[in-house]
Amino acid sequence: MATIHIPVSVLNLAPIREGEGPKQAIDSMIDLAQAVEIMGYQRYWIAEHHNTPTLVSSATSMLIKHTLEHTNTIQVGSGGIMLPNHSPLVVAEQFGTMATIYPNRVELGLGRAPGTDMMTASALRRSKNDSVYTFPDDVQALLTYFGPENQQSYVRAYPGVGTNIPIYILGSSTDSAYLAASLGLPYVFASHFAPRYMEEAISIYRQRFQPSEYLDKPYMMVCLNVIAAESDEEAEWLSTTKHQFFLNVVRGSKNPLQPPVENMDKLWTPAEKEMAAAMSSVTLLGSKETIRQQLTDFQEKYNVDEIMAVSYIYDPEKQKRSYEIFKEIVDGK
Repeated sequence: MATIHIPVSVLNLAPIREGEGPKQAIDSMIDLAQAVEIMGYQRYWIAEHHNTPTLVSSATSMLIKHTLEHTNTIQVGSGGIMLPNHSPLVVAEQFGTMATIYPNRVELGLGRAPGTDMMTASALRRSKNDSVYTFPDDVQALLTYFGPENQQSYVRAYPGVGTNIPIYILGSSTDSAYLAASLGLPYVFASHFAPRYMEEAISIYRQRFQPSEYLDKPYMMVCLNVIAAESDEEAEWLSTTKHQFFLNVVRGSKNPLQPPVENMDKLWTPAEKEMAAAMSSVTLLGSKETIRQQLTDFQEKYNVDEIMAVSYIYDPEKQKRSYEIFKEIVDGK
């Protein structure tokens, strides 16, 4: 079997585990960042969610700063900053400041969803107008703020000007594929929870891509669930934490990240199982050899440029081991 050499990265929603609190969740986020940096992962991105008691990823830029402080080389960024919630100028100032302190290590992934429910989104919004529709303009504003001095308008981001922070467009539908292609920016698809439009979005992005000063050809990243273990059976058992995570989403319940269970059928109905399975259908799961085959099949079909892995594993040591196995697979070990 051919070796699959591909850059791999990590997405962290910074979940709170059962029996722990917010401080432990943040400490675990740092612990994982340090571990995957040593393993040779490309980048470590942190999500943005609001009014979610089971996740600590609300003040994303602060968590990025905290991660940069406690790592040395890994790229650290947002997966993503949900732009409807923020003024582009404030985002530019925050990320420009981080890029000034930590040169060439800061990245900015941008999404157009609010990352929360509509009542919370309303409480977060900078205006009562629907800022989802200004997303293309807001992205363009950020590209300008980070660009050279001679391309600025009157309002500028200090620090920020000339930092050229890399911007990535995030998407879970086809809308953002068109935008990323037209702007000539790298594109990251959220297959880890919304795989339905993945194939179509990849195709649109590649077909419509217009070379830019940022990229001369498409750069397609896919975020997916990875649960690697010493055996297929152990991976299946560990994956019941992920199943419970998605059951939470289906039910709108607010349980912390749960330990594995022996039998999910005692917890969910057939309908809930189907809904949760649809959200997490793009998952690499199993032993090293099983995942090697799954990844080969995935790449033969989609041939993406980079994979960003998210793993809902309750035991932090098992989670680190999962990332270690996955890295060994792409390194051909």
